[in-house]
Amino acid sequence: MTETDRPRGPARAWLAARPGDVVDVFVYVVVLNLAVEYFPAVISETFTLSLLTALLLKVALEVVLRLKGRILARHRAATTTAGKLLAVAALWAVAAGSKLVVLWLVDLVFGDDVSLGGFVPVTVLVVCLLLSRAGVRRLLGESA
Repeated sequence: MTETDRPRGPARAWLAARPGDVVDVFVYVVVLNLAVEYFPAVISETFTLSLLTALLLKVALEVVLRLKGRILARHRAATTTAGKLLAVAALWAVAAGSKLVVLWLVDLVFGDDVSLGGFVPVTVLVVCLLLSRAGVRRLLGESA
């Protein structure tokens, strides 16, 4: 029985179907550990916690990106000024609120062992994560 003939568990099958997500987590680990090294406000006690934080960030940012995509679709579909303004307000609320949710989730899950600083450091970190993700995906020839 070869490697390709062997049945896969649900986790392996999911990972095999989404190699871009695996690469994203690796990119997030690198960026997060660079932030830990160069910015005193960003703290992760161990590499394992950095990896788990990267996984948490991956899930949280995917939810935020999907939510932003839906809001942008509503903005494009809006035919009234009020509808467009409401979509812009919702987009702003999600953009700002998502950083607060990320800080809360990291604190909830990891306590004092991981700190992403505050609103400004986590905003810079998230922008760096998303830019790095887009750059690596472009480098690998995938759509960002």
